[in-house]
Amino acid sequence: MFNLLMFNVDWASGRAIIPIGRIFEYTDEHIADQFRGENGPVLDRLTSLPCLFCVEGIMDEVAYIGQINRARIIGRELALELSFDVEVPPLKNSMIYANRMALDMPHDFEFSRNHWAVKDIDLYRFMLRNTRPRRQRPTVFQIPEHETIEPNLASAMMPFDASFATVYMSIQQAAEGAGLRCRRADDIWENAAIIQDVVALIDRSRIVVCDCTGRNPNVFYEAGIAHTLGRDVILITQSEHDIPFDLRHLRYVRYLNNAEGRAALTTTLQTRMQTIMGH
Repeated sequence: MFNLLMFNVDWASGRAIIPIGRIFEYTDEHIADQFRGENGPVLDRLTSLPCLFCVEGIMDEVAYIGQINRARIIGRELALELSFDVEVPPLKNSMIYANRMALDMPHDFEFSRNHWAVKDIDLYRFMLRNTRPRRQRPTVFQIPEHETIEPNLASAMMPFDASFATVYMSIQQAAEGAGLRCRRADDIWENAAIIQDVVALIDRSRIVVCDCTGRNPNVFYEAGIAHTLGRDVILITQSEHDIPFDLRHLRYVRYLNNAEGRAALTTTLQTRMQTIMGH
């Protein structure tokens, strides 16, 4: 069994307040009776079930699988504290709607009314049968089946050359000013093959800064990986001629590698990062 909570609340906040009167709507009576007590819903029994947290809609609305950690009755409302299963990626209502019969949600009204239903369905077995890996898996390096982006992580892709040390410092300062921490692959040593460290860093990053100066083939390769993984990529260069032809339609930041130029780079990058982060 699982709890279906369809309420227009901010589930991502980890907290919600819902009316008690909406519990057991669209729930078969013989199921609801298992969770009813003399004084109302038996919360301990209900909250032991896995949960599907949704908002109304049948399109690109985001839903989560998780559990209720705490439920308190406040008058005629329930205050919930919840968490999501980190092993299960967020879902879209369109996927849930397409599989509504398998989830015992035959009524379209269930997608347009706030309610809490209990369904006699194994939610995790449903997920195993009806979800597919989110992306094709490469063979040259490894990426996890489901991405885990660290929201405050930025990464810098640039030549491993001492002449770029001060440029990297400028990128780090920009990231710090935007509320991010910035790393590059030589900051970490997690795998025997450096390409795996590079890819893992890109895959976890919210923003990837690629310095195309000198037309370094490694940086071009890493920029391609970042674009393929759907990361927000900021291209920088000391010469516009170093931007590959196929990327010249994208905005890039040109800078001078002197104290004044690097200070300007920091300011420009910080502004761009803040825009991406929605600050």
